[in-house]
Amino acid sequence: MKSAKLSYVALVVRDPASVAAILGDSLGMSVVSVEVDGGRAVPAFAAGDAALLLFDQDDPFLAGPADPGMHHVAFACEDPRDWAQSAGIAVDSDAAERRVNGEPQTMLDVAATLGVRVRLGRPLDISDVTGGRIERIDHLGVASADNRAAVDVFSQQMGFPVESQQTDLEVRTVVESFTSDKYGVVYQNRVPEVVGGLRVAFITVGDCELEFLQNFDPDHDAEVEHGRAGTTKQDQGAITRFIERRGAGLHHLALKTGDIDGTLAVLADAGLRVIDRTGRPGSRRARIGFVHPAALGGVLLHLVERQDA
Repeated sequence: MKSAKLSYVALVVRDPASVAAILGDSLGMSVVSVEVDGGRAVPAFAAGDAALLLFDQDDPFLAGPADPGMHHVAFACEDPRDWAQSAGIAVDSDAAERRVNGEPQTMLDVAATLGVRVRLGRPLDISDVTGGRIERIDHLGVASADNRAAVDVFSQQMGFPVESQQTDLEVRTVVESFTSDKYGVVYQNRVPEVVGGLRVAFITVGDCELEFLQNFDPDHDAEVEHGRAGTTKQDQGAITRFIERRGAGLHHLALKTGDIDGTLAVLADAGLRVIDRTGRPGSRRARIGFVHPAALGGVLLHLVERQDA
């Protein structure tokens, strides 16, 4: 099967001008214009081999009003229809035609891609511009109901390689005490107890990954403690709640930075709300930190600092 890579990520935000200022001024990302639907320009921020496109919630390019967050991803390939047919992925034949830089897109059936909106198109003519605090897109977080199915679709059918799979657990120690009837001696057992967890699968698409996040415990009650720095338990609750409200699909945007503490501080000093004030341990030997969706027009931003292998 012919290869494809991530072309762009469509972000739906409440105030595109304000978000564009944050990406450009605070994070130092380079901006260009991309034409959609007959010549209308939208801002596109270069991030490694791909780009971030900003849209208002009512933009007609989205095919209907949309909630803030990541709306869809576009994969670049030379012949979209042939690529979809080779992958055995159904297309959305009822979708109205959409064009980017004059080239038509092919929209895949969202049920066939497990809730992830995927469009196929020709490569964008956006050069890889580095600079500022952001090196590239690190990964795109996907709230997943079934990681095995996700690997089957995105790796086995589409041909993208699996980078890694793991289970992230948060464990606490419970102390159990009991007294010996014969001697009156108090004994203690220290028992580990899992309080939160996520099954994680990373699938490489171009120079970044799709990170599929599945709740480790189906009985988890989607507990989220607002105002606290993130934990694995918090992350599990966020994924559970997202699926309950919206269903499986694109959840958060992760951008790679060389200095996570400095980048979080810059955003906080600009008056933006951050969930993590400093980086904390994350998957694949990374330090991570989340920025509150209110800071970026409704997009949940995840910053990642780690050394590439």
